[in-house]
Amino acid sequence: MTLGISLRRVALWSLLGCVVLLQACATVKNPDPRDPIESFNRSMFGFNDVVDKAVLKPVATAYRGVVPELVRKGVGNFFGNLEDFWSAINNGLQLRGRDMGDNLGRFMVNTTIGLGGVIDVASDLNIERHPGNFGLTLGRWGVRPGPYVVLPLLGSYTLREVVAIPVDQQGNLVSQIPDEGTRTGLTVLNAVDTRAKYLRAGDVVEGAALDRYSFTRDAYFQRQRNQQYDGNPPEEDGTEP
Repeated sequence: MTLGISLRRVALWSLLGCVVLLQACATVKNPDPRDPIESFNRSMFGFNDVVDKAVLKPVATAYRGVVPELVRKGVGNFFGNLEDFWSAINNGLQLRGRDMGDNLGRFMVNTTIGLGGVIDVASDLNIERHPGNFGLTLGRWGVRPGPYVVLPLLGSYTLREVVAIPVDQQGNLVSQIPDEGTRTGLTVLNAVDTRAKYLRAGDVVEGAALDRYSFTRDAYFQRQRNQQYDGNPPEEDGTEP
């Protein structure tokens, strides 16, 4: 199978696999109620960790060492600009008019004045970014997160976010590029650039966390709650992120 396999196919396989895996029984003592298939998730976390150490981290390290910081910043700005467009749509679906306007403004300014998004002019103009995706949109309209799932290669999700993957993939402007080679190249570049940004954070987690799986899971839930409630989440009840 070639490197040109699309994330859309990976997402589909992950979704189908998730449906099967949710039928599995947890084998750990006193499992977290948010993580009913913790035994499987830990195994998948280990698999992803092996892939990361063998492939992703070395490539990201080389990328960070070879590519100048200014270029890497431009790459990050470019993909962030594309994300702003999809965030604007989701903020609109959530009836967050001001957030939608900010994201659309960012996209228009950075796409034009910012040379296709390579230069983040919008941030210099104090136009705020409001990240959004279809999983958060579902949450806005009352869909509960569901159980925690670790997908092969893709990492941490809740069932709600897994269901949203195909929609988010369609909303990714890179996936709309007709040429497969260009589409695949940009997808790989985005993955490598993203991993490079978290190299130091990953080292901190490895050095500080006694149980990296639990640390990663809890950090994921906290991030989801902060996004869902605009940084002001209510008291946790222990059943959802």
